[in-house]
Amino acid sequence: MSMQDPVADMLTRIRNAGSAGLVTVSMPGSKMKAAIAQVLQSEGYIAGFQVVEDGVKKVLSIDLKYYDKKPVIEGIERVSKPSCRIYCQSTQIPKVRNGLGTVVLSTPDGILSGRVAAKKNVGGEILCYVW
Repeated sequence: MSMQDPVADMLTRIRNAGSAGLVTVSMPGSKMKAAIAQVLQSEGYIAGFQVVEDGVKKVLSIDLKYYDKKPVIEGIERVSKPSCRIYCQSTQIPKVRNGLGTVVLSTPDGILSGRVAAKKNVGGEILCYVW
């Protein structure tokens, strides 16, 4: 059976691994998932990630980050879905938890966090909220 929304699957795997207290989580890899992991790493939500090519397939391995034995990612939520896309302009980028969280956007300049997209003055599709 084919996967309908790979980004939602990635976010669910990260959420479940954090709840279970796992150090790393693996999933099928893609360029978009690697770009989202790069944004999460630059914002300080994950310790690191690796893309390992296993023959034809790519495997994305994410190292989760913990503080006082609690996952740094308290919540991660998919916003724009394949059935209902949500877009925003550069002046209307939403704030997550009054600025304590991060919004991940797919822009013409690539996958960016809300802060970087606002500095570059670009909008795009809202992929997810992280807090």
